[in-house]
Amino acid sequence: MELPQHSAELVYDDADEYRPEIPAPPEPPAWMDGSARIGIHTSIAGDLTRSLEIARRLGCNTLQIFSSSPRMWPRLAGGRIPEADAARFRARRAKLELGPLVIHANYLINLASPEPVLRTRSIQALHDELVRAMSLGADFLVIHPGSGRGSATAQAIAEIARSLRQAARGLKLSGLRILLENTSGMGFAVGSRFEELQGILEAAPELPLGVCLDTAHCFHAGFDLRSEAGLDGLLETIERTVGLHRVFVVHVNDSKTPLGSRSDRHQHLGKGKIGLAAFRRLLNHPRLASTGAAGLAGRAFILETPIDSPGDDRRNVRALWKLAGFAARQAPRAQDGFPVLRSARKRKGGRAAKGARKSRARTGRRPRRKQRG
Repeated sequence: MELPQHSAELVYDDADEYRPEIPAPPEPPAWMDGSARIGIHTSIAGDLTRSLEIARRLGCNTLQIFSSSPRMWPRLAGGRIPEADAARFRARRAKLELGPLVIHANYLINLASPEPVLRTRSIQALHDELVRAMSLGADFLVIHPGSGRGSATAQAIAEIARSLRQAARGLKLSGLRILLENTSGMGFAVGSRFEELQGILEAAPELPLGVCLDTAHCFHAGFDLRSEAGLDGLLETIERTVGLHRVFVVHVNDSKTPLGSRSDRHQHLGKGKIGLAAFRRLLNHPRLASTGAAGLAGRAFILETPIDSPGDDRRNVRALWKLAGFAARQAPRAQDGFPVLRSARKRKGGRAAKGARKSRARTGRRPRRKQRG
């Protein structure tokens, strides 16, 4: 029997080569569908997930929250969020179709501080903010750049960029972008001029950075938004420096203080020095839209207005939708009477009245009023 002959020559067929499929690019999030995104900063008191319920019941489709107390340094372990709580938050947010999710960083963080201890503590606090934001599936983390407290502006900008890099070291910020918020210009704070924000962006090009535009802070810093020419001038300044394509979030706030005051005081829409006409013009400007060639899909407009009386939050959200050109039936439906929030003044008054009733019940007499002067 004749055996088959084997050739020492290997025959290579290119078709036999294994070629893994190129992974498809990730789908854009649902909130980047070109629809208007309007929301408000909501409370995380008691339960993180409750903040989502508040936003939905106020008629919002986006929101901003703190991930921990904004005026206290984190406790041990950086105030990490238990994974069970974070998973429940992410699932509920997906169910309610809220987005983008914006987290505002701790107010104590000062990345430009000339004091090494404070700057180190700020870097660690920002690192913890980034970890919590990623665990919640946040899209943006807003931070105030910081104050050089007398040091040269160029040095403060360099310190901020260096601190940002150190805070993000070792983290994969996939999907999370850090937004630098423009400031009112109080004291030595960096960021009232967009050239300063531009300097930070250019000094840390490897980081996913962007800008959060605050209308009240612009007004405090001297940008007069009350006229069409003033708004156009502001937008031209932003385009020339940081670029409008990097403005992902707009804080829509009226101002209690006058133009150029450099004093950060927010007011209800239409009750402050900026006025409703200016906000209507801003919300409908084609360069700030969520659609069109000049707009940016998914740009969020978020209120940081005070709550002085029950329902102020709901009224401001409703006003924002109306100013953006949406009738009541077109905007997400809000639940009237939710949440029932009282101002500190009313709570104090309520306690005083309750004390007076108790005193009268014990003595049978009305308490004497304090004499003035």
